[in-house]
Amino acid sequence: MNEAITPLIIGNWKMNGKIKQLGEIVELDIILNDMNTDKCHVVICPPTTLLISAAQLNENSKIAFGGQDCHVEQSGAHTGDISAEMLKDAGAQYVIVGHSERRADCGESDEIVQGKVEAAFRADITPIICIGESENERKQGRALEVVLEQLDKSIPTDIKDIIVAYEPVWAIGTGLVPSINDINEMHNAIRVALIKRFGVNGEKTPILYGGSMKPNNAKEMLELNNVNGGLVGGASLKASDFIQIIEACQ
Repeated sequence: MNEAITPLIIGNWKMNGKIKQLGEIVELDIILNDMNTDKCHVVICPPTTLLISAAQLNENSKIAFGGQDCHVEQSGAHTGDISAEMLKDAGAQYVIVGHSERRADCGESDEIVQGKVEAAFRADITPIICIGESENERKQGRALEVVLEQLDKSIPTDIKDIIVAYEPVWAIGTGLVPSINDINEMHNAIRVALIKRFGVNGEKTPILYGGSMKPNNAKEMLELNNVNGGLVGGASLKASDFIQIIEACQ
């Protein structure tokens, strides 16, 4: 792990969680209060219905919160959508954009993702930009090509603080995990592309791994120089599981 970048462990709860699940956040916060979290930042992106309540649980919490998506516009006739400004108002400091499930289920293109990144900048919250290849694209030997093209087209020209999350689509929620060599190759290639485009800012941009990161494999992944944390799905829903991944950063 690159010691110049403070690692981030981000929990994406997806479409999971009701009010009683806020207890998991309280439990996690209690555990974190006994840990040195200067070495690792912790973020949870709950469903929007829980965001305000989660953010208000404890003003001195060591946990930051984020949204799972935002609209490109600040307001308007967009029934069912939520703007980055609304997320900010609800207590979010981050927002996930371009998750593979949004790209697949909602047909989001790189251009739409770029618009959402710009919306996050406008609202002064940090976008977590997701990129990743499908199983067929990897089998065709096109994984690097696909991921680097998504990276290039999803980020605006004027970069501010961003987080990049590499999530091989075929590994999300399946239990399948790329080899350590494959993860290392991809993250190194992303770092080179970021530096080539953004110079010093590219050196400092956190690159997270997302795709079946669990307590039993997190440490090995997080030891790689350009893996600066994780975007964690199912394993973030239980404090007892999530804390083991956080501890792998210590």
